[in-house]
Amino acid sequence: MTIREELEALEHETLAPFAAFADGTRGRPREEEESPVRTCYQRDVDRIVYSKSFRRMKHKTQVFLQPEGDHYRTRLTHTLEVMRISRTIARALRLNEDLTEAIAFGHDLGHTPFGHAGEKALQEITGKPFRHNEQSLRVVDVLEKDGEGLNLCYETRMGILGHTGDRIPETLEGQIVRLSDRIAYINHDIDDARRAGILRNEDIPRDITDLLGLTHSQRINTLVLDVITCSRDTGAIQRTPEIAGAMERLRDFMFEHVYRNPVAKGEEYKATDIIGILYDHYMKHPEDIPADFQPQLDLEGLERTVVDYIAGMTDKYAVDKFSELFIPAAWSVRDR
Repeated sequence: MTIREELEALEHETLAPFAAFADGTRGRPREEEESPVRTCYQRDVDRIVYSKSFRRMKHKTQVFLQPEGDHYRTRLTHTLEVMRISRTIARALRLNEDLTEAIAFGHDLGHTPFGHAGEKALQEITGKPFRHNEQSLRVVDVLEKDGEGLNLCYETRMGILGHTGDRIPETLEGQIVRLSDRIAYINHDIDDARRAGILRNEDIPRDITDLLGLTHSQRINTLVLDVITCSRDTGAIQRTPEIAGAMERLRDFMFEHVYRNPVAKGEEYKATDIIGILYDHYMKHPEDIPADFQPQLDLEGLERTVVDYIAGMTDKYAVDKFSELFIPAAWSVRDR
């Protein structure tokens, strides 16, 4: 037996019967030779982590645009927190941690610069839906590796697509990431809002903190333990109605006090303007689109190519391209 085959056999000995087993995958879009040492889901993890789109998340906004300080979350740190929560739950339920990790690492690859403001801007500009979960799938299927995509397993791909929106992943591992994403962002956004001075722990309603806890660690612990306790040996991802209700009320509270807060979102109109101006420019001047995107113009048309290019930008890159194209460069005359 190869090491991979030994690992696959070990999964059947140790994981719950309703786990997603690596040797039971529905496969990849393109067939390829198996690794001798890694399961298919381990390979998916590596392919995502080594991708350019994964590295770009370190410079993409989570909630606060251009925050002053080193400790605010970015898309990358959010992704890492989702991965850790997901793996904790998966391990406790004896589900496939490798698949859970792959989905968690890939779920936000399609996010635009400037967070959800960028997503909304592209939607308004084009008049067409732009959903970051669909763009994340497009990144791994099409855009990575110069149009080849990462050729990930079906279960990873559908977990990425189903981490938000109407589609619920078929695997329990995908459902764990879907829930862990919410657990992570609601709680770390409270932490960032406190750091920004727009929220105090004491502002959270008592009926919520009495159930979930007052601190970040208490809330995470309560939510994770509730999922594990309710879901063990059931073949389903479940929560108690009381804890699930408290989490939804906390999410509603965050939308009212943080996600729509004029202090937190006061600069978003500038981000929207930058994306709109860049979009208009590249639609009029496709020759300015980088060379690695040029082949896509013939295959998928100008609008799709421009949207993909802008969606893949980091916040800093978008600002830099805007400055390069529309802000006069500094110059000086040297005395002779």
